[in-house]
Amino acid sequence: MEEIDRRIVTLLARDGRMSFTDLARETGLSVSAVHQRVRRLEKRGVIRGYAAIVDHDAVGLPLTAFVSIKPIDPAAPDDAPDRLAHLRAIEACHSVAGDESYILKVRVASPVALEDLLQQIRASANVSTRTTVVLSTPYEHRAADVAGEGGVAGQDGP
Repeated sequence: MEEIDRRIVTLLARDGRMSFTDLARETGLSVSAVHQRVRRLEKRGVIRGYAAIVDHDAVGLPLTAFVSIKPIDPAAPDDAPDRLAHLRAIEACHSVAGDESYILKVRVASPVALEDLLQQIRASANVSTRTTVVLSTPYEHRAADVAGEGGVAGQDGP
């Protein structure tokens, strides 16, 4: 990927609503050149979409937890992600190396809702679980340094 494309991706990762005019100003390109490059990055799948950052407390999902899962039967098919896809409280599913097979990031309304979700996870995927409840989140949704700028946090935003 060209360096200018990396810069565009970095800028959009920090602010997905940045206008083509602002992108042009930041990259030194014309608005039409930036527009073409963004469309090309979208078409190639480098930019896969744009999303709103939601305040989960405000929408009634204040409890975040990480649930590590591993199959009860190690010989069983590795299909836990498919078996759990219907559970909307699971925000992310990461395949990991180590004792567990996957780590799930979940958001729920309460400890009781977490307990219910854990039961659903165990029943749906035939797995054992180990859960870590998040107490606070100092930062999240940080943009990756795809441009290789290597900036220090706080100097150019979070």
